[in-house]
Amino acid sequence: MSKELTDADRQLAADMLARARAAMAEIEDWSQERLDRLSQAIAWYAGNEKTFTRLAEQGVDESGIGDRAGRPGKRFKIQMVLRDVLRTPSTGVVEVDEEKGLVKYAKPAGVIASLIPMTNPAMTPPVTGVSSANARNAVIFSPHPRTAQTTWEMTEVMRAACRAAGAPEDLFQAIRKPSIPLTQHLMEICDLTLATGGKPMVKAAYSSGRPAYGVGAGNSSIVIDETADLDIAAQNTRISKTSDFGSGCSADGNIIIQKSIYDDMVKALEAEGGYLCSAEEKDMLEAAMWDEKGNRTFPTIACRPQQTAEVAGFSIPEDRKFLMVENQGRIGPEHKFSKEKLTTLMALYHFETFDDALDTVSKIYATGGIGHSCGIYSHNDENIDRLARLAPVSRMMVRQPQSKANAGAWTNGMPMTSSLGCGIWGGNITNENVTMKHMMNYTWVSRPIAEDRPSEEELFGEFYGQEVA
Repeated sequence: MSKELTDADRQLAADMLARARAAMAEIEDWSQERLDRLSQAIAWYAGNEKTFTRLAEQGVDESGIGDRAGRPGKRFKIQMVLRDVLRTPSTGVVEVDEEKGLVKYAKPAGVIASLIPMTNPAMTPPVTGVSSANARNAVIFSPHPRTAQTTWEMTEVMRAACRAAGAPEDLFQAIRKPSIPLTQHLMEICDLTLATGGKPMVKAAYSSGRPAYGVGAGNSSIVIDETADLDIAAQNTRISKTSDFGSGCSADGNIIIQKSIYDDMVKALEAEGGYLCSAEEKDMLEAAMWDEKGNRTFPTIACRPQQTAEVAGFSIPEDRKFLMVENQGRIGPEHKFSKEKLTTLMALYHFETFDDALDTVSKIYATGGIGHSCGIYSHNDENIDRLARLAPVSRMMVRQPQSKANAGAWTNGMPMTSSLGCGIWGGNITNENVTMKHMMNYTWVSRPIAEDRPSEEELFGEFYGQEVA
């Protein structure tokens, strides 16, 4: 891979940018109806079962990580994004507040540089594309080198959708042979960057000199108290942890269980396919999963637990779906299992009182994953409220499979996305799920209203009129 930006790279980027701007100009005056129809075409062409299954499986084959059988199920995300987009105006007047005399008009953000992670080369482009096209933007996709072909082919599908809807195909383009210098240059010349990927690329996006939405690292921690339905909690934990073999930042990483139900919860997790590792096996896993610099090793990322165990030097039954290690009291940079795992493995902790649970949560997020997400299985509203007040996360799921819920689900109100902002905690500009509203500029029109000026007595309250030295 090229380590320097070449003249050919500069010309390629300039040509792509010019085509993108020309495409945007063609749909500048499109009605909401035409934009919605365009989004429907993109969503169907990319998200129909046959096409998406083929490309989702290809992405796993190309990258060597992830669940080939399960990843096609992510097509529901394209459907959910389309649902949200069709309910959201994106051109002309999009909001009116008569009381305040304010009217808001939506405008395109411009040409978007979209960085595609190797974990979702088939899903991220259409999830972004359905929204960006509705907002009258163009997108240039910069794929991960390991999955460049899958991203390229999905982009070609989306270009075909544009043609079918009578829109210019250059609303979507992809770099065929990606490199770090070319991607960095693309971020420098485009109007906005959506950086969904690893920490180095997100940092580069924020250093590009252009506006950018980035994401943060995950280390989702789940609290289970004695009011929880253990069978449901165990089932949801298995669903979340095994989704795409734990490749997502939202996958349950740390399970913090009340001591009075700890043994029963472990049994429930084992009934769902969990394998509780011995102390010796845990040591072997640590040596296999992290290198001498503390980086995760590729052969143990987003894979079946049998593969992780085999790399570590032991074997587990074929019917086991995820690994568990007991990690009580072992939290901090030197304790690797308290960090993000990115595979089918979770660390178990226990607590006596809910204060103890909150203390464990605080220590885990001080180690890593600050800003991302957490969850709780509880029917005690006070405990739910206390965790929400303390946890330094942007989203908290209550009694839901974390990785299937916090980016949006049919059964909750979270906006569907493939990019989870982690707020100032995670070095991001937003705490929100990044959606179409983040891909638009807005013009605020203000008309005069009746004077809205409280008296000084009202404003200053008990301090009004006090002598100030």
